[in-house]
Amino acid sequence: QVHLAESGGGSVQAGESLRLSCVASGYTYSSYCMGWFRQAPGKEREGIAAIDVDGSARYADSVKGRFTISRDNAKNTLYLQMNSLIPEDTAMYYCAADPSFAFCIVAGLGINDHINWGQGTQVTVSS
Repeated sequence: QVHLAESGGGSVQAGESLRLSCVASGYTYSSYCMGWFRQAPGKEREGIAAIDVDGSARYADSVKGRFTISRDNAKNTLYLQMNSLIPEDTAMYYCAADPSFAFCIVAGLGINDHINWGQGTQVTVSS
């Protein structure tokens, strides 16, 4: 059974940085497409970054150039380095594991029924 545990969220000032981590267990981590979603209050969950098994990454326009996704297959861990944070980045951040690879391949970084979710970690950015 897929288990994803996020950590690293917190409250920061605009312009600061945070690094989120997601430790995966219960499946062959290195063979899944991985990614990050976020959901702000009153808004839909949106995909912001995806990374394929070969390390190739895709980003939403809203975070491109500020966020970096990476994965350590030896540690079964996914990361999201978030720099130059702005108040609009305030949201619950979710780790995602997608065995279908749709999240890594299909344009739009959209949700699909195959995605496994973590519990989320809150990021709050104040101005």
